[in-house]
Amino acid sequence: MISYAPLWKTMEKKNVTTYALIYKHGVSPYTITNLKRNKSITMNTLERLCKILDCTADDIVEFIDECGEQNKK
Repeated sequence: MISYAPLWKTMEKKNVTTYALIYKHGVSPYTITNLKRNKSITMNTLERLCKILDCTADDIVEFIDECGEQNKK
């Protein structure tokens, strides 16, 4: 399962709102809805979010197994 919990923490840490993502950076409101619902996004969107927030993919998305545990490598 995909979780964007790290994204919301990163945004809070960097003082970036969803409003700013939409109106300042041109992220689609549909994409924001997908993120809020933990739906999949494209790699291009992930890369774009990383550039906007000056972070890595680990700061945006995590994968959780079916038992609710975060997958560790």
